[in-house]
Amino acid sequence: MVPHLVTALNSPINGLEQRILESTPVIERWFRLEWMEHTPLFYSSVDVRNAGFKLAPVDTDLTPGGWHNLTPQMLPLAVQAAMAAIEKICPEAKNLLLIPENHVRNSFYASNLAQLQRVFNMAGLNVRVGCISPDVTDTFTVPLPDGEVLTVEPVIRGKKRLGLKDFDPCTILLNNALASGVPGVLEDLHEQYLLPPLHAAGSARRKSNHLKAYEEVAKRFAKLLGMDAWLITPAHAVCAGVNLAQGQGMDVVQAQVEAVLAKTRRKYKEYGIQEKPFVVLKADGHSGGVLPLTLRDAKDLEALAAKTALPAGDLLVQEGVLTHERINDAVAEPVVYMMDRYVVGGFYRVHAERGVDEHLNAPGAQFVPLAFAQSAHLPQPGMKPGASAPNRFYMYGVMGRLAMLAASYELEATDPEAEVYD
Repeated sequence: MVPHLVTALNSPINGLEQRILESTPVIERWFRLEWMEHTPLFYSSVDVRNAGFKLAPVDTDLTPGGWHNLTPQMLPLAVQAAMAAIEKICPEAKNLLLIPENHVRNSFYASNLAQLQRVFNMAGLNVRVGCISPDVTDTFTVPLPDGEVLTVEPVIRGKKRLGLKDFDPCTILLNNALASGVPGVLEDLHEQYLLPPLHAAGSARRKSNHLKAYEEVAKRFAKLLGMDAWLITPAHAVCAGVNLAQGQGMDVVQAQVEAVLAKTRRKYKEYGIQEKPFVVLKADGHSGGVLPLTLRDAKDLEALAAKTALPAGDLLVQEGVLTHERINDAVAEPVVYMMDRYVVGGFYRVHAERGVDEHLNAPGAQFVPLAFAQSAHLPQPGMKPGASAPNRFYMYGVMGRLAMLAASYELEATDPEAEVYD
């Protein structure tokens, strides 16, 4: 299904689309050179927002679920990408252990695991699913919506290795964000590849580290194309050690909200944009499941904070990016899926009950798959800007890869085992 591209009449995004399409050889060479210097993530997904005048990634997931929402056409590309990724990490790999979230009994989440199992089976690996929850002591099965079942086993920790009964993997793939912390069962493993590494755990990551890395990547990319980096970058600020529930740091957060709004207003004025700017307030670390707050005025913070229990700690103020994409009149945003350095697919996250300035990754969201496998790498030169869905999807793939590259920068900068040079 191709969404109604209501963004087609907005000139800034058309100018950006034109610039990216004209620069495709330059862009692909630039990515190629970057991946010679940096290590791609094993897999990732990126939420992209298309405001018509701005196109930017707003969230990057290093242990993405939702693989079952992609089209069957993506399978061959995902298998090829999986082969490339495994060959770089462990060419002689035979067994792969997939570690799920603890809510593995959810049939839709289990469908995501079954799809990953299918991809790595076809890439030539024996794949089994092992749960690290201490509550799981026996093997069980989860019925899937298509009539199949997923088998989940309890992990067995040896002295230096992690595996299952009669199954010793050389590669362990986390589909678990480790949002509550890193369990000891995953630490101090010997001669086993853990993907992603433990410093990529949700409990350890900071959104501000990722955005800082993304700003660096976006500035270099924008300079390469001779364009304004703001068109692809959400501004942000960090408020350290606040507790809005107790009124602690309220003035600091209000000042940062106003600063990001003022910066955004200046850009809106420069580009003749008539929309009212907004910011999104979220936890810089793990959110504890609390949805981000949307703010259009710093004065609204006190009233909103009283209604929503944002976690105490560091808060992130991020420039809000509208979404003007629609499917059947419902607000939508594209989500780009990658494996190794390749875009392998994507889908639209659609939410009929939320607005263009609201967080869509919330209960009630639906998913409309898009065959990025056919469109993300095959732009159509010569098409009028805004008129070609493949061109639009190619742009989404570029944005996804920029965010994935930024995540590589982020993990290099936060790697506790990285060598430090004076």
